[in-house]
Amino acid sequence: MKYYSTRDENKIEFDSAQIIKQGLAADGGLFVPETLPAITEEEINRLCGMTYPERAAYVLSKFLTDYTYDELVNDCKEAYSETSFDGGAAPLKKVTDNIFSLELWHGPTAAFKDMALQIMPRLLSRALVKTGEINTALILVATSGDTGKAALEGYKDIDRIKIIVFYPVDGVSQVQKLQMATQTGNNVKVCAIKGNFDDAQTGVKKIFSDNDAKAKLLENKYVLSSANSINWGRLAPQIVYYISAYCDLINQKEIKYGETVNVCVPTGNFGNIFAAYIAKNMGLPLNKLICASNSNNVLTEFLETGTYDRNRNFHLTMSPSMDILISSNLERLIYFSSDAKTTASYMASLNKDGKYTVSNDIKDKISETFSGYYASEEETATTLKKFYTDYNYLADTHTSVALNCAEKYIAKNNDGKKMIVASTASPYKFAADVYKSITGSVAPEGTKALDALSELTGTVITIPLRGLSEKEVRFTDIIEASDMLEEVYKFM
Repeated sequence: MKYYSTRDENKIEFDSAQIIKQGLAADGGLFVPETLPAITEEEINRLCGMTYPERAAYVLSKFLTDYTYDELVNDCKEAYSETSFDGGAAPLKKVTDNIFSLELWHGPTAAFKDMALQIMPRLLSRALVKTGEINTALILVATSGDTGKAALEGYKDIDRIKIIVFYPVDGVSQVQKLQMATQTGNNVKVCAIKGNFDDAQTGVKKIFSDNDAKAKLLENKYVLSSANSINWGRLAPQIVYYISAYCDLINQKEIKYGETVNVCVPTGNFGNIFAAYIAKNMGLPLNKLICASNSNNVLTEFLETGTYDRNRNFHLTMSPSMDILISSNLERLIYFSSDAKTTASYMASLNKDGKYTVSNDIKDKISETFSGYYASEEETATTLKKFYTDYNYLADTHTSVALNCAEKYIAKNNDGKKMIVASTASPYKFAADVYKSITGSVAPEGTKALDALSELTGTVITIPLRGLSEKEVRFTDIIEASDMLEEVYKFM
């Protein structure tokens, strides 16, 4: 399997190990596979009898063809072990007659990013060997909260890899901030920036595109890599859990093979829902992909009108991991719906004017698969309380956005199909907002909100979030976004 940049008309080929090491293409584009491998009925039936690590190795082997099957099996068994994922990875839980929650947050940092970032360090370590790389990989991460901690935890103390994480100082929850600030490891660094997530992500992309910076890093024996979903090595493992969820629906006797199901995903950077798109285009029987947004509803508008316009007010919401106006992975969808020349043109317009409008053909093609809805803050809180009160299901704020949008889709379409909702974080990661949504009262400050939510609901605090307040705070730096490169140099 070869890979191309979304912006390269010449289709220069790369192996999977090369693109996992490199992260972002030199022309600023994102790497995509030359073709999408098929997943057949026979294969789905076989996968139904496998464990999650076995399913992951099988699916990844279709994309990462310069890794041996034994390497992938070994890495998946280590990444998705019961030690890392208490109770198993990606369980599918029935919430209502037609809504099923795909819980992706049972890993070491209590967020769905663990599903990719527990295996990705293993893939990168092998990629350094496979490509003959003699330098240290320096990973740059922009985070709206969850990716940062998951990447730090995945890459800590791994030989020949260093990682620096940038997050918006006022754009993450108190729990997320504490998780990052107390991170252990001798190869990690965390910086808050003045600005929002888009400022952090733009800063990271600028460094990746700065040839002088890359030359200086190389002089000091460092090569850049990324742990964000712009890196295919982050996105590929996410394809697995949609295929796995379909297998679980079959195993739970909820569907028979061939019945199509809907998928609703709380969406910020468009990586998680794009993984579902890949699974669908491999042949997995999925119907509509519902893109769930919060008040930063740039994607909802794009799916309705064909115009992507980030020139709008930025809202800080109770679902901060979705507080994004530049959804990087949408570029991959544009590419699969058009070609490299068209994609490069739209991305140039986005960079220059902050917006672009796709052709009617592209819009129609995207609309065949995607529907977009968004939830206001009030709707998010109301839905969270409703699902807890009516169905005894405790969701975090991001999952509540998706549950609200799933219900809107069902009310409008009433197609009778099962609905998989991606549940992306433990409710305890956003305990204060979850508590307030249920009670209408302000939660105790800081980590006391976790205890208050536990007492209120009779549920136990998610294991990785216990004892946070007792951990040593190591990282307190707050910098201007314009100083990000300087921080990278200091970290060498």
